[in-house]
Amino acid sequence: MKKYFLLMFMTVIVTVMAQQNPIILFPDGAPSENAKLTETEDLSGRKVAGCPVLRISNVSQPTLTFYPAATDNNTRTTIIVNPGGGYNILAYNLEGTEICKRFNSFGINCVLVKYRVPRREGLSKHAAPLQDLQRAIAYTRSHAAEWNIDANKIGVMGFSAGAHLAAMASNSFNNISYPAIDKYDESNVRPDFCMLIYPAYLNGENFMLTPELTVTDKTPPTFIIQTQDDHKLLDSSIFYYYALKETRVPVTMHLYPSGGHGYGLRNTGDLVNEWPYRALSWLSDMGMLDK
Repeated sequence: MKKYFLLMFMTVIVTVMAQQNPIILFPDGAPSENAKLTETEDLSGRKVAGCPVLRISNVSQPTLTFYPAATDNNTRTTIIVNPGGGYNILAYNLEGTEICKRFNSFGINCVLVKYRVPRREGLSKHAAPLQDLQRAIAYTRSHAAEWNIDANKIGVMGFSAGAHLAAMASNSFNNISYPAIDKYDESNVRPDFCMLIYPAYLNGENFMLTPELTVTDKTPPTFIIQTQDDHKLLDSSIFYYYALKETRVPVTMHLYPSGGHGYGLRNTGDLVNEWPYRALSWLSDMGMLDK
């Protein structure tokens, strides 16, 4: 019994330490970053389900934070989480820390990426964030043994702009988009699955994708959550679903009548709030929850 409580105590300590110690993705500075911005945090904006949204901006030193699932419930599957915010800010609690903790409770490990925002002048909106996410995938996969995760069960999840970023990583994996800096960058950066929650910026015109996205038969299986009343971004999900369907990439989309945009997994009173359980069913169906 004493050994059991000691193990549980050590597990809690390791989890807390992991959640409080971000890992700098580029120790010698992120690519093309000439000046360090003063990172800002703001809780004074909109609330979702009565709770404030932590808005982080001026990120010039991207990080990842590993959130391990409890030892006795660990599926060894890992989701790399990318908050949204229009590539200008990161909705860091709503679409980041809260997501990681909920999926930890399902036995799923999470890696939270704090990627560079706001948009960099002279670069496409996703250029710097894609470097950060690819580095996070490479770093995570290369630490699979150390972190007790399965290197073949690592996926990406994104919200809004973060979903666009996750989709970019799911279709741009033949080469990394930054100069390799160490042995970690030799790792495969293709996600094993992709989860897009109210994705933004994926659509072009006439059911075509945005030009920066090219779907192939190597695009990983994809899960999409969307609401019909998210009018400005509805086509983003539909067009991407259509492209995946036409390329015969396995895709599941749940389209709900209401819920708007930017709800994370908070209880807003809409049916769409059930989406984490649909995600679990999808992951289970692919064998990602087998221990």
